[in-house]
Parts: sequence; C-alpha cells; structure tokens
Amino acid sequence: MALDPGENRAGATPISGEAACELRTARLVRAGILFIVGAGFLFTILDAGNKFLTETYAIVQVVWARYAFQWIVVPAIIGRVSLASAIRTRNLPLQILRSLLLLLASASFVTAIHFVPLADASAVGKVGPLMLTALSIPFLGEHVGARRWAAVAVGFIGALIIIRPGFGTAHWALFMPLLTAFFFALYSIITRLLSRVDPPATTFLYTGVVGTLVATAAVPFFWRTPDLVGWLLMIGTGTFAGLGHLSLIQAYKRAPASVLAPFGYVQLIWATLVGFAVFGDFPDTPTILGALIIMASGIYVIYREGRAKRRRRN
Repeated sequence: MALDPGENRAGATPISGEAACELRTARLVRAGILFIVGAGFLFTILDAGNKFLTETYAIVQVVWARYAFQWIVVPAIIGRVSLASAIRTRNLPLQILRSLLLLLASASFVTAIHFVPLADASAVGKVGPLMLTALSIPFLGEHVGARRWAAVAVGFIGALIIIRPGFGTAHWALFMPLLTAFFFALYSIITRLLSRVDPPATTFLYTGVVGTLVATAAVPFFWRTPDLVGWLLMIGTGTFAGLGHLSLIQAYKRAPASVLAPFGYVQLIWATLVGFAVFGDFPDTPTILGALIIMASGIYVIYREGRAKRRRRN
C-alpha cells in the first residue's frame, strides 16, 4: 500500500507538509543526479561507437548516423507536443545557427576521438563550461568576478597540461576538443536566448532537423555502404545520442542546473573506463592531472555562479 506523504513508514508519526515537500524535493534531486550520471554514460557509449566506426567509415558518415538514427528516440523526447506546434519558432535564424553549432561541435569531437583516446579528448572538452563563463560577458552581458576569471585561467592551464603544446608529444587532434568546447559554449548561449521565446521541444526538433539535413546533403560524397555490424553500430550511436538527450531532459526536470552541473564531470570517469575496456587506452599522469585541474576549476565556477545568482535573487 502506498504511503501518504504526510505519514512515515511506520504510520505512527505524521510528517508535516513542509517536511513532506522537502522529502519529495530530495527524491527528485537524487533522481536528477542519477539521470545526469546516466546521460554521461550514454554519451560515452555513443563516443566509443563513433570512435570504432571512424576506423572504417568517414567522419561525415559517422556524424550523419548520429543524427539520422536519433529520430528513433525523438517521439519520446518531444512527448505529446504535436509536430505542427513544435515546428513553430519565433526566431528561425537563431534556431538554425544553434543547430549548426551543435553539428560543428559533434564533427570536431568525432574527429578528435578518431585520433586520440576517449579520456584525453573528453578531458580537454570539459573546458566548455569555462568557455561559457568567458563568452557570457560579451554575448549575455553577465558580470564575471576576478575569482571566476582566475578559475577559468586555471582550467585552461589544465587543458594545456593535457595537450602539452611545444613538447613534441601533442597530437594536433587534441586541439579539436577545444573547438568542440568553443562551439558548444556558443550553442549553450544561444540555447539560453531561445529559451525566452521557444519551448524546449521546438529547440530540440530544430537541432535534429537541421543536423540531419546538412549531414544528409554531405554524406553522399563520403558514403561507404556499411556491413551488418556497421549498420547496427550506426543505429546504436543514434539511439544512444537520443537516449542521452532524453536523460538530460529528465535530469533538468527534477533538479536545478547548479546541483546537476558538477555531476557532468562523472563522464570523464566513464570515458576512462570505457576507453580502457574497449580500446586499451589509459590516460597518462599529465592527462589525469590536467583533467583534475579542469574539473576543480569547473566546479568552482559553477559554485561561484550559484552564489552570484542567489545574491541577485535576494
């Protein structure tokens, strides 16, 4: 028998309405954390599938598969919103630009993981929140204090430790996740702007439509007919991409972004484990050190932004 929110498990001592509300909130937050950690795992499986596919197929074809087969999951993401309603937007140019930025971010990251280990590319790519902080000044007019600027600078030092430019060991592809982070930061800024005029279903739908159309126009020039394993992997990457976005949506429905953001760095653990299990790659000491610096800087920036928002509300 289900318990009433105002009754404890023993049914003896009633719980106040405020306590019951706090209990429900805590449960939702825990669920949100599980969803975002799960999303990180799904995206890591997507990345591993992409890395495996790029050994046989062109990067353009791999990116195309990620968009084309994501449509398997789209109905679950947009829910009961009708297609006619979801397609209406108040800012079509911004929707197209946002979608193209995500496509460029995807292509940059797939290029990176074709050449370098998953964990290395993922660690460098995690400077995205730091880039977002820096770009929020010119694009969103936000104020960033000296402490956050210092954290951004330290985070980029962490990225340089991983890339090691000028030491003869850096692979050029390690700079591609920096491009990914840059494109994704711009994408995130435009997402914030669009959230003021369009519902999430509309924004998500345009992301899929534009990405699929552009990739489909380009893929004939690089096409190689997949075998059965190739088709299954391509379908799998698109499905995991869609499920990852669905998990993110479910996470942010349940918990505040400021609570969830630090758990996004768990994806670095998934990338290390999956990269080692599937490809036999394990990050070296400088990569681990750089990743820890990026994580610490990112979490500090998130903490400072949360404090700044609370001060503005009060």
